[in-house]
Amino acid sequence: MSTISIHGTEFLSFAHGGSRSCRQRFRRISRSWRIMNKTMDSSSSDTAKGELSLYISRPPSIQQADKLMQNDLRFDRLQPAEPGIEEGKRFEFGKFVAREAVLDEEYWTAAWLRAESHWEHRAHERYADNFKRKFAEQEFNAIKRRCKGLNGQKCSCIVAVRKEEKNIKRTVIKSVVGTLDLSIRVFLQGETFPGERVKSQLFCSISREGSNRYGYIANLCVAKSARRQGIACNMLRFAIESARSSGVEQVYVHVHRNNTAAWELYEKTGFEIVERQQPAEGDTYLLRCTT
Repeated sequence: MSTISIHGTEFLSFAHGGSRSCRQRFRRISRSWRIMNKTMDSSSSDTAKGELSLYISRPPSIQQADKLMQNDLRFDRLQPAEPGIEEGKRFEFGKFVAREAVLDEEYWTAAWLRAESHWEHRAHERYADNFKRKFAEQEFNAIKRRCKGLNGQKCSCIVAVRKEEKNIKRTVIKSVVGTLDLSIRVFLQGETFPGERVKSQLFCSISREGSNRYGYIANLCVAKSARRQGIACNMLRFAIESARSSGVEQVYVHVHRNNTAAWELYEKTGFEIVERQQPAEGDTYLLRCTT
């Protein structure tokens, strides 16, 4: 008897019926085989018979893979010297620098800032810290996947980090003070702007000449300790310039109708309203900036 172990992708069979029968995993496949052994000087044949067993190992699940990524993080890692990034790929302002994230620890800190922002007004809720941690873990893995690029889309995680200071050493976690996502997307057929719901003369008048791609900004947030220092505004300007250098002519963002601070910020950086939803349809408005 011969046994061969093969490590590879798990085979799944799909059957009609209930949810349990939709996935039946084959862990072992056994099949009889025969080998005919003929020699040049003999007309007889010897037949060898045995059993071939194939063992298929299950690949790690997405959750397991995500856990492995998180385990590779070094939370005591010092912020390295600023990498040699070509001009136009970084933007200095005051004591900070805006650029794309390059380290996993920077991705994690960006995810944690978003978790803190999301739960900022819910700190009194029971288990808020546990939910915040779970939110950060999910967002970290989502950032990693988005930045790999899917379906022709490009996504960048932009961070604002503190400039290096002589005789001062900081960890990566203490260096990142702001973040946002910039996605380069393609208009769907019939769209004149993202998520178009109603065609009207006003909306259809928006120009799309020159490109069928657009930029979209999301997840903008700044650490509490670093606010009121122009970080959000300068990250936005860097994101708009990055979109322009990629050949994109329009950058969009959704803003909550009651977020006065956000309205002022986006209007300051050149955004204008292109879609007003009725309160019953949603709580956000769509803004656009022409690069």
